[in-house]
Amino acid sequence: MTKTHLTPASSETARQRLLECGQRVTAARLAILQMLLDSPRALSHHDVEARMREMGERFDRVTLYRVLEWLVAQGLAHKVAAEDRSWRFSAILDGNHEHPHFHCLNCGEVLCLDTLHPAFALGLPPGYTMQRAELTIHGACPACSA
Repeated sequence: MTKTHLTPASSETARQRLLECGQRVTAARLAILQMLLDSPRALSHHDVEARMREMGERFDRVTLYRVLEWLVAQGLAHKVAAEDRSWRFSAILDGNHEHPHFHCLNCGEVLCLDTLHPAFALGLPPGYTMQRAELTIHGACPACSA
């Protein structure tokens, strides 16, 4: 298994985003947000826990759950339900978390499709307003398609 190395740029970005919330910057919040910023795919609690172990960080499971939920509540991350009924978390990069996801039915990878912007609310009848939208495309990732 390869070591996960976090980039200095994401460390500074994570610290700045946490400071903008006006809340305490704790080691767990900083490490987890930095990990989400560095990840090209959405991560499960188990993924976060395993990567933390690889990096030599030791946070208990309850702390990880609380920090992930706190990041969602602060608008720094969002979560999407996967087929296995577990949550996957990813950083919100631009303040917009209404975007579709791709779920690989073989390996379980969940990928945010930030560049695909379907018009979620175009078909709503007059007077209706969208509060939240979820779209997940199911299929096979490149590794599983090979």
